Amino acid sequence: MSYPHSSAVTAPVALVTGSGAPRVGNVVVRRLAAEGYRVVVHANRSVTAAEATVAELQSDGTDALAVVGDLRDEAIVRRVVDESITHFGQLDALVNCAAVWRRKPLEETTASDVRDQFECNTLSTFLCCQHAGLAMAAQASGGVIVNVGDWATARPYRDYAAYFASKGAIETLTRTFAIELAARNPRVRVNAVLPGPVMLPPELSSAERAVAVAGTLLQREGSPAHVADAVVFLLRNDFVTGVCLPVDGGRTVKPYA
Repeated sequence: MSYPHSSAVTAPVALVTGSGAPRVGNVVVRRLAAEGYRVVVHANRSVTAAEATVAELQSDGTDALAVVGDLRDEAIVRRVVDESITHFGQLDALVNCAAVWRRKPLEETTASDVRDQFECNTLSTFLCCQHAGLAMAAQASGGVIVNVGDWATARPYRDYAAYFASKGAIETLTRTFAIELAARNPRVRVNAVLPGPVMLPPELSSAERAVAVAGTLLQREGSPAHVADAVVFLLRNDFVTGVCLPVDGGRTVKPYA
């Protein structure tokens, strides 16, 4: 197996934010463990789930660490990165899965709602890219960052105005960090995955689910495993950087009926 920018002696280390709860991040961290990574499982509120994931991975032979904290706080981001590097001695990959996705009609959306989603989705991703990225740039081996955005920032739909505004920044942020970090160490790469309907929220009605599926060229819902596959590709391919890859079943390009 070929690891990206890893020592010939040790397996690479991946920090996956938002990987405690049973959502996309948890699927990603388990996939990276299966690929041979040593992993850092991050959680803010889902601490018990993160610890259970770490215990399960350790029982399967994976070297895993749980870290806890609110990534909107720069001091906590520094601590999470420092704890990861102190424990493992290196940090080869960062996957930013931590996010919130809250539905609210435009008429009810407040400045506080917008601020909260920007802090959770944009600021936390920025801070993680900044501090983990600079740590990677200081390593001769470099490292790889994969952010998680959203395909629908190109074709937004109703009732998620604050969310889409916050997630729309991820693509620009990704390209910016690709440039900034490569200037410091050309072995640091930054890309993003833009998921489509891969884990629809349980509160969606059957009619809304049908609309989401009908909007894809492939006429089916995806899964978090499709996102994990894309993350692995972006970690492995060392000639790809600054790319925002839709994993959406063709929703981005499907013509309107």
